[in-house]
Amino acid sequence: MHKQKGMTLISWVVILVFILFQVVMAMKIVPVYMADTSVKSVLERLTTDIDAKGLTNKKLKTLIEKRLRINNVYEIEPEDIKITKGRGEQHITIDYEPRGNLMGNLDYIIKFHHEATVVSN
Repeated sequence: MHKQKGMTLISWVVILVFILFQVVMAMKIVPVYMADTSVKSVLERLTTDIDAKGLTNKKLKTLIEKRLRINNVYEIEPEDIKITKGRGEQHITIDYEPRGNLMGNLDYIIKFHHEATVVSN
């Protein structure tokens, strides 16, 4: 009798299914994190932007929404952006939870939280 060498067909199928599941997850979730990187960059640029200084809360929120749309970020609703005014500064908080379908009845929810401060003139 010969000893079996290598993997069986069932082992290959199990590994292939596992790899395909990982690829599907990456294809669905990586774009969410790429959009979140755009949110971070919008907020970082806002802290040094001269146009953002001295704006009212409403105008600042509109500016943020416009810049997010330019960067193709559509997961954030206006109510996800909160702006509070302090002494000589405006504190911006963005909390949002993108949701999506992985496959079948398997969904994902990812929670993001970002903060930035814009110093007024």
